[in-house]
Amino acid sequence: MFGRTTLLIAAALGLTLGTSAAEAQIKLKWAHVYETSEPFHTESVWAAQEFAKRTNNKYQIEVFPASQLGKETDINQGLSLGSVDIIISGSSFAARAYPPIGVTYYPFIFRDADHLLAYTKSDTYKELAKGYEDKTGHHIVATTYYGARHVTSNRPIKACADMKGLKMRVPDVPAYLAMPRSCGANTTPIAFAEVYLALQNGTVEAQENPLTTIEAKKFYEVQKHIVLTAHIVDHLNTIVAKGTWDKWSAEDRATFVAVAQEAAARATKQIQTREAELVGLFKEKGLTVTEVDKKDFIDAVAKGVTFEQFGYRKADYDKIVAIK
Repeated sequence: MFGRTTLLIAAALGLTLGTSAAEAQIKLKWAHVYETSEPFHTESVWAAQEFAKRTNNKYQIEVFPASQLGKETDINQGLSLGSVDIIISGSSFAARAYPPIGVTYYPFIFRDADHLLAYTKSDTYKELAKGYEDKTGHHIVATTYYGARHVTSNRPIKACADMKGLKMRVPDVPAYLAMPRSCGANTTPIAFAEVYLALQNGTVEAQENPLTTIEAKKFYEVQKHIVLTAHIVDHLNTIVAKGTWDKWSAEDRATFVAVAQEAAARATKQIQTREAELVGLFKEKGLTVTEVDKKDFIDAVAKGVTFEQFGYRKADYDKIVAIK
């Protein structure tokens, strides 16, 4: 009888301990708007698993891709509302809270991916990230190369003037609008998840995104031309909500920063490799790929927009342009 009672007590105690351990695990939500096939998602999943491993399963992070928790505007707002803990999002959206950080979206500010990556190691990057954190409380922990943004269209475009009257989907962010509007395009904001259908049914006849996104979202199926404007060398920030960051110990913070930066580097390498392959692949699919004189577009932007209208600081622009 004593043995049976002892076993029952031990079993009950084991159940209690197991329940407590499960309850002790901290569950977090990580959101983004990208497809499950893209490195931004696959490396987020890797980072979530790696963070759990390195913290002895203290945290369980679920990654929500493809706008499952809302559009990019929604998930940025979610950081403050407490509906998400971590997001991947561009500085153009961070600029809605802290305009100076959006200077990296000023058309043609970066020469190429290497220039962007050099910027992420600069004092200017640290200053802008701190300015964003001071304003919002949210913490930028890593930055991933997203790709050079190019125009796709169902009409041929060889020069800035050819975009006049073009019905074009552009994210509802001032910096994204600068080049298309300077060239006379009629821009319209459409949620990222709805762009394919809008192109397919003719609501718009053009859009702009990196080659890797054009592939992932299958825009090449409903567009005839890819125009290599590279007007924005884009990037995504991994951002932790203030409420979440404040709860982490210094050790957990350092662990997540290390994991997020490793994931960013892994995704960046994949994007650069795939970008180099895609021009040829799109040509094989029958699309017309056009090189353009960037100076034509740069001159139009210089006439059409100013730093002040966006809330950017020219001093930041000058520092970034000067980075080698």
